[in-house]
Amino acid sequence: MKRRKFLKKSFYTFFGIGLLTGFYSWQIEPFLLEFVKLKMPIKNLPNHLKGKTVMQISDIHVGNRVSSKYLKESLQKAQQYKPDFVVYTGDFVHYESPEQLEQLKDVLQYVVKGNIATIGVLGNHDYGKDWKESKVADEIESILTNHHIQILRNTKKEIEGLQFIGIDDYWGTNFYPNQVMNQLDKEKPSICLCHNPDVCDLAIWNNFEGWILSGHTHGGQVKPPFLDPPILPVKNKRYSSGKIPLSNNRILYINRALGYLHQVRLNVKPEITLFELA
Repeated sequence: MKRRKFLKKSFYTFFGIGLLTGFYSWQIEPFLLEFVKLKMPIKNLPNHLKGKTVMQISDIHVGNRVSSKYLKESLQKAQQYKPDFVVYTGDFVHYESPEQLEQLKDVLQYVVKGNIATIGVLGNHDYGKDWKESKVADEIESILTNHHIQILRNTKKEIEGLQFIGIDDYWGTNFYPNQVMNQLDKEKPSICLCHNPDVCDLAIWNNFEGWILSGHTHGGQVKPPFLDPPILPVKNKRYSSGKIPLSNNRILYINRALGYLHQVRLNVKPEITLFELA
């Protein structure tokens, strides 16, 4: 009888823990936004930019899966930091139909803009079904431009002596990175925006040195304790989240995403990153 009683208690204990963990990962952690602060040393950075801030926001996934209320509140929190530069690293929407374009316009009423500049790149979900709808990407770019977010599509822009490079999405219809990488001024301080971190392993970088800011992985959304995330949408499974040193003095930073594909997170809180230029 004692053994049966012990087994019964153990069953209810583990069942209760499972329910609590499930509820936490479904209704709590997906909305526990974390602001991650890091130094960003950049070679040849002009003195007047040292101490300025770069805010990275990634994978908002406006649509029917992510709460618009959560997104708006998160963007309002981000506005309080008054960043000098804001960079968006793709997947503005989770596109299913033209409805998402109207939802994007609604959320962008709370867009975070930099005191100096606001720029971004597109992600695979901004290219519609199967990442092949170029017209959808063009419409999203137009909406973002109207809300003062300049989208770089295999182009670069120099702002107050800092060179921003934007590579269009790896899985989309406009992935032509050599258009911009072959035109780099390698002596200028640079930050590259590239939604999918797998691009870091391609032979396109033309001796680029500096930071590469990406998203796409969401950090896997679920990370068992002491283990790597079991599901990552990248070939290189090193590319989960956070700061990753690469060859040729490159540094990759993968943002864990503000939104999600499915409303579940465990040990992978949503993130907005705030870099201090140095």
